[in-house]
Amino acid sequence: MNGGNPTEDRAPNEPTTEIRRSSSARIEALAAACFLAAAISAIGLAVVYWQGGQTQLEGLLLATATGGIGVGTVIWARRFMPDDEVTEERETLRSTPEEIDAFRQDFEHGEQSVVGRRVLVGSAGAALTALGAALLFPIRSLGPRPGRGLKQTAYGKAAGRPGGVRLIRADGTYLKPDDLAVDGVVTAFPDGHPGAPDAPTLVIRTRPTQELRLPAGREKWVVDGIVAYSKLCTHVGCPVGLYQAGEAKLLCPCHQSTFNVLEGAEPVFGPATRPLPQLPLAVDDDGYLIATGDFSSPVGPGFWDRTR
Repeated sequence: MNGGNPTEDRAPNEPTTEIRRSSSARIEALAAACFLAAAISAIGLAVVYWQGGQTQLEGLLLATATGGIGVGTVIWARRFMPDDEVTEERETLRSTPEEIDAFRQDFEHGEQSVVGRRVLVGSAGAALTALGAALLFPIRSLGPRPGRGLKQTAYGKAAGRPGGVRLIRADGTYLKPDDLAVDGVVTAFPDGHPGAPDAPTLVIRTRPTQELRLPAGREKWVVDGIVAYSKLCTHVGCPVGLYQAGEAKLLCPCHQSTFNVLEGAEPVFGPATRPLPQLPLAVDDDGYLIATGDFSSPVGPGFWDRTR
């Protein structure tokens, strides 16, 4: 028997409280250092990318950032998140003075661990936030936001001009209604934008015996039997260039999509499912054909936010 000295009652290999505290502090510091290194690397990655980028350095910084987060997380999980189950024998509920003293020491150690965990949580949060922010920078490489660029042509961009936008031929000359014979077809563009890839327009003079049955609200989009539609097929964007005057049909030579000119260029054959967008026409004070607005719908093949 020894006079109740707790040091002598401890198992030979059992570490002292001070050793456990020192070991925990070192491991916490190591995990926090990994997280902080990851945060610094992520910030460096963002700076390098913003300055124009350097592939090898970006790869090194990205590897350091992700590796630091990974190593720090593993250290944290292995040391401070035990997954073993422990069952304690409870033969007596009365604590000895030695047990009370041990509990007090463990409680004080736990208080220090809470402070250490805050450091770990803070450093891990900083690393993840910095890496997430750095990964947002490559979005800049996708270019400027398209805005309404996919839904608006040069006609719409110039629609604010007083008197509308004159139609011109490919050679830049203006177009009058009398320039089109019956069954005549002319490819036109908005004034100031000859050859605009999103605005080629088929201007067609229909026969007086052919009745136009356009969608509601487009009755005034016609000038003396002349209608105008986008030349870009709504299937895959091929130029629609064949006009069957007798049946008033437009044919796309790529995949044989066929559109009824008299009924708002609705598709009647082929893979196209959307009509050709129609351009509202009028005549200005000098007798030239003008567009009073943009096409009735976005031109060309469909994209993600179109319903038709």
